[in-house]
Amino acid sequence: MTLKDKLRKGVPTIGTWLTLAHPALAEMAARAGFDWVAVDLEHSSITLRECEDLIRVIDLAEGTPLVRLTSNDPDLIKRVMDSGARGVIVPTVSTEEEAQLAVEAVYYPPRGRRGVGLARAHGYGADFAGYMKRLAKEAVVVAMIETAQGVENAERILGVDGVDAYFLGPYDLSASLGVIGKTSHPKVEKAIAKVRAAGKRTGKPGGIHVVEPDPAALKRRIKEGFRFVAYSLETRIYDVNVRAALRAAR
Repeated sequence: MTLKDKLRKGVPTIGTWLTLAHPALAEMAARAGFDWVAVDLEHSSITLRECEDLIRVIDLAEGTPLVRLTSNDPDLIKRVMDSGARGVIVPTVSTEEEAQLAVEAVYYPPRGRRGVGLARAHGYGADFAGYMKRLAKEAVVVAMIETAQGVENAERILGVDGVDAYFLGPYDLSASLGVIGKTSHPKVEKAIAKVRAAGKRTGKPGGIHVVEPDPAALKRRIKEGFRFVAYSLETRIYDVNVRAALRAAR
């Protein structure tokens, strides 16, 4: 079952972020069995070339590579999709028009406006027809709702055909609401509840980030109904576990 199918059917999916460009980390994450592995271009120094290499490794390790973009840029979306990403996580989607822009950048005409070229995704030209079929069946667009405006427009954003899921950004949302860093503030909790209600009305699954590698927190988020859950990131997983091992040893 593809990630797109799982999201459509409401099956919980667990992924993780990659913020370091080493291919071994991508390979280990994919082989661990995550439902998706996202190369994080927004909050890392990973280059576009390094991104393609990570996508390749995740693919070869039979994982599902996604890319969190630096911005809702059609040219960047085109390039990461051409590199073989199965979908994109789009930051700061605040309006219906911005959501539509992202969807159109992923798909070719007549559904979208993506320019046609031959790259890794198309077998370097040998499998363009096959890619067209896979794109329709597998491509995922996840809208990050992380501004006060995005909260107000959540139902219209999630009503866009081609938006497969949403992802909450509590830290950016707290900043937008004037309570930066206070992710448990009543303003933030109220905003999250509003987005989740919009998700239920539109039938679009929601996602959130469990920042620390805490299995109990992961289970709690799934129990709460989130279906696109990012479980920590490679730097936190390494840091937390190596510190714990040293404490135990000493």
